[in-house]
Amino acid sequence: MILITGASGFVGSAVARSLLQSGEQVRALVRLTSARTNLADPRLEIVEGDIRDAASIARAMTGIRYLFHVAADYRLWARHPDDIVRTNVEGTRIVMNAALAAGVARVVYTSSVATLAALADRAASDENHPLPADKAVGAYKYSKVMAERLVEAMVAEQNLPAVIVNPSTPIGPGDVRPTPTGRIIIEAATGRMPAYVDTGLNLVHVDDVAAGHVAALHKGRVGERYILGGENVLLGDMLREIARQIGRAPPKLRLPRQLIFPIAYGAEAIAHFTGREPFVTTTGLKLAKDHMFFTSAKAERELGYTARPYGEAIAEAIAWFRQHGYLR
Repeated sequence: MILITGASGFVGSAVARSLLQSGEQVRALVRLTSARTNLADPRLEIVEGDIRDAASIARAMTGIRYLFHVAADYRLWARHPDDIVRTNVEGTRIVMNAALAAGVARVVYTSSVATLAALADRAASDENHPLPADKAVGAYKYSKVMAERLVEAMVAEQNLPAVIVNPSTPIGPGDVRPTPTGRIIIEAATGRMPAYVDTGLNLVHVDDVAAGHVAALHKGRVGERYILGGENVLLGDMLREIARQIGRAPPKLRLPRQLIFPIAYGAEAIAHFTGREPFVTTTGLKLAKDHMFFTSAKAERELGYTARPYGEAIAEAIAWFRQHGYLR
């Protein structure tokens, strides 16, 4: 039996699909309040719990041989940023302690390229450039750095049998929340994104990320990290590809980040009252300073990892958003 935390989420549900297609027995840990859109497969065994609740995690871990810890609070803004840190760091500590207590044979921990430093001149970074915690921008990035360091320490000091994977920016079907990148696709596809900033990101189909997780389970080396990415793409090029697929004109106005900060501050002030994450955030603008380009060469070499063209991922994301009523 394989346990997946965060199984109702974007990446977690993709990992569950990949494992079920291989004939594995999968137990999905979900919160009581989680949307069940991605959990329709009757082969899934669903258990309710919360990674911050040690008792529920211990119950979910009963009879488990392998663990995928995918659950995370992925937000660039929160009314209470400490909530993000608590979920991603302390939640990871609780899950990993439970895995040790249950004698789990192998753990795949879902980290992020947020834990890696971007390089200058649009060069592609790799696993050899960990980001110091004091250089992390925003609660999410800081929390993922600290959680990854926690897992590394438990591997070294307590023989936790964990392999770390670092997805870049997944897109594709099943983005229920949606993620910050999914929101960009929605806004661009509906013509509500008239301008953009000069930045870049690494785009990858979520199903390729899921396949990389499964490959890490079987071929990954304990204690190692593996970037699971796709293509390095300028934001402007991504928006043009979305516009091409939708059949509308792409945004042509590229703005300096500094001009957008007042809008972000205003949006965050409103969000403190509404509780809804704003589309433009100060953290997002700070992160946009760097081109977050990466290489998956290590995963390709050691795991046999491959990724399809990002245009295919955008097409499937648009189709899923349209089918589920996000594109009006």
